[in-house]
Amino acid sequence: MKSTVPVLVLCGARILMAASTVGTQPNDLTVHEWGTFTSVAGEDGSAVDWDALGCKDDLPGFVNDFGYRGFKWTLTGTVRMETPVLYFYSSRELDAHVKVAFPHGLITEWYPQAEYQVYQRSRIDGSMRRLAANLNGIDTSLRTLTGGIEWRNIKIQPDVSPALPIESGVSRYYAARATDAAPITVGDQHEKFLFYRGVGTFPVPLSVRLTGDGKIAVENRGHDTVPSAILFENRGGRLGYRNAGAIADSVTLDPPSLDGSFAVLRHDLETALIAQGLFPREAQAMVETWRDSWFEEGSRLIYIVPSRAIDAALPLQVEPVPSQTARVFVGRIELVTPETTHAVEAAIAKGDGAIIDRYERFLDPILQRTSSENPLKANQVERFRLSMHESFGVRKCR
Repeated sequence: MKSTVPVLVLCGARILMAASTVGTQPNDLTVHEWGTFTSVAGEDGSAVDWDALGCKDDLPGFVNDFGYRGFKWTLTGTVRMETPVLYFYSSRELDAHVKVAFPHGLITEWYPQAEYQVYQRSRIDGSMRRLAANLNGIDTSLRTLTGGIEWRNIKIQPDVSPALPIESGVSRYYAARATDAAPITVGDQHEKFLFYRGVGTFPVPLSVRLTGDGKIAVENRGHDTVPSAILFENRGGRLGYRNAGAIADSVTLDPPSLDGSFAVLRHDLETALIAQGLFPREAQAMVETWRDSWFEEGSRLIYIVPSRAIDAALPLQVEPVPSQTARVFVGRIELVTPETTHAVEAAIAKGDGAIIDRYERFLDPILQRTSSENPLKANQVERFRLSMHESFGVRKCR
């Protein structure tokens, strides 16, 4: 018996040493994320409230939405967090756990299945109360709501090719799959990424306003340099853009001439995204996902969001801790230019629904600008608002 104890101790020590070695081995997990923060610039350049969820549904039916498709009209904000997707790369199968917090907003859509979290903040003492899966009767102006989302038991499966869900309708959702990321499984649902969207009320890094001489003044109100910015305009299918480069403080830009090349612009954008850490196929997938929206009719500033601003707006936790993480978000600031207000005014006068539909999501800020800049048009705008209310109900959808 005396000789047994040292043997047992030695065996136990070896087991502990082996376990310690396995536990401290660095994993080769890489996590990449891209997404878009969309906002509308008010007259002073700051982000204003708008119909951030919009009315047109561009997602497949299998995407979870917590019932927001039933009452989208009640949820407005200053920022639409559009299509963040999280990709996973690993040489071996792993189990992962991901949590995304949204301190100043709500997650509104997601896939695969996840634990959805929504809380109401007390206006008296700031305490938080978790809400049940029903927001009927709750103040959904986002003044008191906050949320997050959590995926448990994610299986990262690099050597598996599961059947991914697909529906017959056209959707920009599927373009995000065109990467080399490992498939994932959550429960019985399969995908190439974690997907989520939301609406928030937080300040964006840049303010953008029109000057009296028709130029565009851009000011960095954040703490970090914006790595890249592009001023873009599309009028009747003719497009132009102007590279502003990195913005540390402020810059004033002339409107672009409308003789630009979409192919060159796409190349410039993909190059900027790769420079921030995305793989080439991820950058291509991101631009393909949003090309019909980023480059639609109108004028806007497209910029790379500083990484610290992303982490502040959307704190991310991944277990096991990745050996490499890249989060690349594009900010889109919609500009209400005289050309835009004139186009909408003319459409209202003619009853041209097709023109109005082009600016549907941004219609409220455009109408507010029209009323403030041209009081003579205020009555006409108000009559138009009433007609929309009577024709389409409070949802304001066409």
